[in-house]
Amino acid sequence: MRWSLKKRALAAAATMTVGAGLLAGLAPTAGVASSHREAPLISADPQADTTDVYAFVSPDDDTKVTLIASWLPFEEPAGGPNFYSFAEGTNYDIHIDNDGDAKAEVTYRWKFTDHRRGGGNSFLYANGPVTTLDDENLLQYQTYDLRRLVPGSSPKTMVDDAIVVPSNVGEATMPDFESLSDDGTTAFGGSKSWAGQSDDPFFLDLRVFDLLYGGDLSEVGDDTLAGFNVQTAALQVPKGRIARGGDADANPIVGIWSTVSRRSMTVNKPNGSQVRNGEVVQVSRLGMPLVNEVVIPVKLKDRFNASKPSGDGQFLSYVNDPELPRLLNAVYGLDIPDSDPGTPGVQREDLISVFLTGVDGLNQPSGVTASEMLRLNMSIDPCGSGCSTLGVIGGDTAGFPNGRRLDDDIIDISLQVVEGELIGSPNDLGDAVDQNDVPFESSFPYVGYAHAGSLDDPHTVAP
Repeated sequence: MRWSLKKRALAAAATMTVGAGLLAGLAPTAGVASSHREAPLISADPQADTTDVYAFVSPDDDTKVTLIASWLPFEEPAGGPNFYSFAEGTNYDIHIDNDGDAKAEVTYRWKFTDHRRGGGNSFLYANGPVTTLDDENLLQYQTYDLRRLVPGSSPKTMVDDAIVVPSNVGEATMPDFESLSDDGTTAFGGSKSWAGQSDDPFFLDLRVFDLLYGGDLSEVGDDTLAGFNVQTAALQVPKGRIARGGDADANPIVGIWSTVSRRSMTVNKPNGSQVRNGEVVQVSRLGMPLVNEVVIPVKLKDRFNASKPSGDGQFLSYVNDPELPRLLNAVYGLDIPDSDPGTPGVQREDLISVFLTGVDGLNQPSGVTASEMLRLNMSIDPCGSGCSTLGVIGGDTAGFPNGRRLDDDIIDISLQVVEGELIGSPNDLGDAVDQNDVPFESSFPYVGYAHAGSLDDPHTVAP
């Protein structure tokens, strides 16, 4: 059925002389992937560039919730000798709004510290096989602290000096990387934390930004992120730790988003060192996928990354009349959906519900303040049968936009919703990339293992 729709769209494009004229006046959208290099300033600051955020009831323990965020897009596995790390002096945060007021009632914060063995007198990342996270052969490594912040209370350190899972340099250096990665989990107070290099969990065909797959849908089906790694932090906590009043039964709906913040000024000194000073400022923000990529215009993308959910009213017009349906109309002649044709201009109450308030009866908090974040109803159990990577529009209420699981097919869901799936225009639009290039793990931290630098062709997906 999807292919038949594509053929209809192709036929429409071939006969749309008006559309062809409009196409000449359009420019490719200046974003990449879910939130990879999505704004001008953050694209030059990859260690702070949040790529994706996930939140779901843990499939192997439904009393807990798993929160995951990733940073530093497009890590080439063999990209040495300076392999990949989190930034020092930087706050990597996941925030939870548990009363619908667009403000964080709970924040989990990771902070990282660099370490060098041997005085930094080698160009190597490791000078022999690394078989444990504290192996002396690993010459460069990081540790992290995890703190829990609640307004009005002193920060609590939940994890102190845990070792970050290193970059997967290759089989000669790390003959059993999977074991290293598994050892990166730290347990505390009924919770778990993990940080390090992983496979990039997001999957899509990036030609979506080349005038929607070459202008004739002939170039779909290539997972452009296959074989790339990211830096990931994962946290699994009992539901009550993030629910209002600690009662997840009475208050099951939470909002989740991630930010990165750091000192505003970096001073490069004559001896090659750097110091940071000034006030702490937010440089990256991500909750719902694709918002800053294909909804916010380029003139406001940096402002969005510095903004707070409580100020999202300034971006409302771009959600209510988004650019993407107009691009689909220009290239393929598809209709521009409108949730209220009787009101002048385009109205998209469906998109406001999905992206800003939560869906009524599913994951919309009482008295919600409209704001962009993932919203998760923790009372909905993980899917046991009849699961769909299309989430709610596929009949699976445990998936996106009720939170976001690793295997939810965000591009297909978003294209179909933007084209009116929820307001009487069912469709099967998609990019023909329906799963990740490597399998996700069945237990915490669930992300796929990082690709090895020794692979001769990490970006080719096995048939």
